[in-house]
Amino acid sequence: MTKVEYKHTEIAVKKKLGQNFLTDRNIIRKIIRSADLKPGDRVVEIGPGFGALTGEIATICPDFTAIEKDPALAEFIRNEFPSVNLIEHDVLKVNLEQIADDRKIKVIGNIPYSITSPILFKLLEHRHCIQSETLMMQQEVALRLAARPATKEYGILAVQLQTFCEVTYLFKVGKQVFRPKPEVDSAVVSIVPRQVALDRYQKEYSTLVRRAFQQRRKTLNNNLKKEYDLSGVTDIDLHRRAESLEISEFETLFSQVKAFR
Repeated sequence: MTKVEYKHTEIAVKKKLGQNFLTDRNIIRKIIRSADLKPGDRVVEIGPGFGALTGEIATICPDFTAIEKDPALAEFIRNEFPSVNLIEHDVLKVNLEQIADDRKIKVIGNIPYSITSPILFKLLEHRHCIQSETLMMQQEVALRLAARPATKEYGILAVQLQTFCEVTYLFKVGKQVFRPKPEVDSAVVSIVPRQVALDRYQKEYSTLVRRAFQQRRKTLNNNLKKEYDLSGVTDIDLHRRAESLEISEFETLFSQVKAFR
């Protein structure tokens, strides 16, 4: 069993929680600068771990909220940063709207590799109460989030996130700055929710996107014809593959399919 020691506290690393702790101070400060935190911001940190980011956030917003599932790490954060509102719970089950209350939140964190996609989709579903997200994740996932059409990385994740948010790949973080060292590099991504005409149809839109990419080598027509009436689609060539469509074209496809369902 791998153990990590910090400030005389030894914690057993739980692989199932995807725990890798950031140690490089320069990277930590770079992430905080990217988050553009201001005094008075309502901040939520996901997975504070040993408090690498927590300490820097607390210098700007001392009474922010941190969410930590690991009981040992939660206890460490309570003792080390008493001003922080620590929620000891699974982030996927935390009510973000309740935390936001009447103000939008800035989300920051080194999110666990094992549940990166579920966290991203939870944040997407609650984007109306989020001002911005500055998240560190696996490099591979970061590239998929920010991918452009006609690339191998471009798929369901990119289309769904980029439709409802401004997604920016910020910088790479090498695996050597973590304890224990992971097998892959990481990257930091900025995600800023934006208002779009499809906001009220997110679930229906997400279903169409998933089906459009169901078999990547097949055309839109072949992937969608069993579930959708495509007779009203006049502005998109249905003999194209989903991976070739820009975000605006997916929006057009959805609006024309929806009208004839």
